[in-house]
Amino acid sequence: MRKTALQLLFLILACSIVYAQQLPLVNVIEIKGLKRIEEGAVKSKISQKIGEPISQEKTNDDIKNIFKMGYFDDARIEIEAFEGGVKLIYVVKEKPTIIKIEFQGNKEFSDSEIKEKISVTTGSIADTVLIQDNAIKIRNFYEEKGYWLANVVPVINKISEDEISLTYQIEEGTKVKIKHIIIEGNKNISSSKIKKAMETKEWWLLSFVTSSGYYKKDQMESDIENIKNLFFNNGYIKVIVAEPEIIIDKDKKGMTIKIKISEGDQYKISSIDFTGNKAFDNETIKKKIKLSPDSIFQKNMLEKDIFAISTLYSENGYALISVTPDLTPDDKNRTVKVTLNIEEGDKYTIGRIEVSGNTKTRDKVIRREVRLDEGDTYDSSKLRRSYERINNLNFFETVEMVPKPKYKEKAMDLEVKVKERPTGFLSIGGGYSSVDKFIGMVDLTQGNLFGKGQYIKLKAELGGRSSFYEFSFRDPWFYDKPISFSAGIYRTTREYIDYDKKAFGAYIGFGKDLSEYWRADITYNFERATVFNIDDEASSVVKDQEGTLTTSSISTTFVRDSRDNFLDPSRGSRNSLSLTFAGLGGTNAFVKTLIDSGWYFPIGDTTIMLRGRFGYAKGIFNKKLPLYERFYVGGIHTIRGLGFGEAGPRDELTGDPIGGTEELIFNTEYIFPILPEMKLKGLVFFDTGNSYEDFKDFGSLRYTAGVGFRWISPIGPVRLEWGYNLDKKHNESSNKFEFAFGSFF
Repeated sequence: MRKTALQLLFLILACSIVYAQQLPLVNVIEIKGLKRIEEGAVKSKISQKIGEPISQEKTNDDIKNIFKMGYFDDARIEIEAFEGGVKLIYVVKEKPTIIKIEFQGNKEFSDSEIKEKISVTTGSIADTVLIQDNAIKIRNFYEEKGYWLANVVPVINKISEDEISLTYQIEEGTKVKIKHIIIEGNKNISSSKIKKAMETKEWWLLSFVTSSGYYKKDQMESDIENIKNLFFNNGYIKVIVAEPEIIIDKDKKGMTIKIKISEGDQYKISSIDFTGNKAFDNETIKKKIKLSPDSIFQKNMLEKDIFAISTLYSENGYALISVTPDLTPDDKNRTVKVTLNIEEGDKYTIGRIEVSGNTKTRDKVIRREVRLDEGDTYDSSKLRRSYERINNLNFFETVEMVPKPKYKEKAMDLEVKVKERPTGFLSIGGGYSSVDKFIGMVDLTQGNLFGKGQYIKLKAELGGRSSFYEFSFRDPWFYDKPISFSAGIYRTTREYIDYDKKAFGAYIGFGKDLSEYWRADITYNFERATVFNIDDEASSVVKDQEGTLTTSSISTTFVRDSRDNFLDPSRGSRNSLSLTFAGLGGTNAFVKTLIDSGWYFPIGDTTIMLRGRFGYAKGIFNKKLPLYERFYVGGIHTIRGLGFGEAGPRDELTGDPIGGTEELIFNTEYIFPILPEMKLKGLVFFDTGNSYEDFKDFGSLRYTAGVGFRWISPIGPVRLEWGYNLDKKHNESSNKFEFAFGSFF
């Protein structure tokens, strides 16, 4: 920068015009040496102005600011006399451009895989910091894959004054597995509990599936916080967790991670106070929280209490509520005083509601799911419910509810941002069903017809034991009214154990939401069914129904559905009561009712599901209950691990299942994530239930247990489940593997 020469020049100029007691004016500013960088970009960093006296302080700052741009190897100032003043020339030398990027030494990962992890590209300025940062990114990528000893060195080859090639020399080393995680210093919380709180795991047999068992820096930093939170949640508010110590084995194939902990004392809560609350008194707020004096301090409980208080306010118009905790420990008595500072803010109303991102779906289809209207008092619970309802349409990949406050008007504008997904598809293919064996299928479906939210489907299935053809239509807002309309026709054939059935039917139905979660539907169905090809050894129950019968029925259903997601629920419930009456004409006459209740309880990122079903059916007007309306319990949709109809009455002579007139089923599931990014989950289940011919047998149950997988695939939900028969009977298998496509519930 030739700072000394510049200072000497200033001294000479100052002495030559000392009589005027002022420095020369800058008449011209010029930039020299630019080739690729815009002149305006450099001039924006120059504080020296034309028409002002030259300033050494400003020009020094200008040089520093030009260097900070990162585009130049050199920058200096030259001064020339010009028209009674001076010309100020900023001379720069640009850094060369990277025209080629190569990788050498990489065997486990291709060039394209590594390029995805770096930000430097051909055409980039050869900035040393940028080049080194990307070397670190490559090394981090290798570390995440288990190559803890990987080394990456950037090599720059000069091609010309303005161009270089960049080569990253990679020494991969061997893959290092986590063999041991050792926790030291913990006395009151076991090492197993601490390890359970960590995402970093020791290597095990299925690490190649779960990607666990390898050290990842970002994950370990998160684990340190997880360990701290574990102690905070148990009253140890002064816990100290040291940085992990990494010990590499001599063979450089395994590592041991040591984490040292200083627990400190356990603290109890001495008191809980509130400040700043005006809209709600202390007693009202206390009813919303779980923490109490004399209890062990728990950070997670404090966070839940803060959320509960925030919810109380945000559901009553206080959109900008803020609750900040203040902890005052008393080390002598090992207690902590909790003060919750509440900043209520103003009460807000809903301003404009805008919809964006929908290219096909009409605005009204989205707006009718929003549970808030312009001018309403802001309510976070209705905002959350709006998100759930729009998301449950299954028209969109993503749904965002973005509140935008207008402080002067005390109003909250709401933008509903969606990203549409394909809702129509043509599927032609085949597969194998555990029930129907080989199946050929053609399915043409449009779930959002003309962007109106209407559903239309044409489906054909041909299997080794069954065939099914259906055309159906559903409009959730018939003529833009809050009434749904559905209609369809179908034809099916199916081989049962002792007989075959073929049927043709049609239905029409209407439904209406009674409240936010309650809904009622009524459907009329007409079916003409033929029972034929009866086995010679079939029971009299089967033989008595040979021939063609018609069913004219009307069904009513009441449903309360508060699930957060229809396809993959984690909380809420679905409860339904349905009643079918057949006898409005036709040859069949019966009543059939079904009570179905399923509940979902979140535990962290896992879910417990409890479901119970009770069904009852009976022939009326001296008519028998049709075979195909009886309850056949057993299989993936009822009790897993049993065959179709195995949980229920059997023919006394042949031992074949004949179905029951009552059913009782209970299902329990523990659902946990396996690969969240793929929407793949695992589950452990326990099923029990039975079907009965008479209430006198009611209460005897069958039991099964097993494991399974759930996958929200691009073509819909997929179930794969294996059940073990806990009370195997004669001629029954001990276990069954089954799968199905369609809704999980």
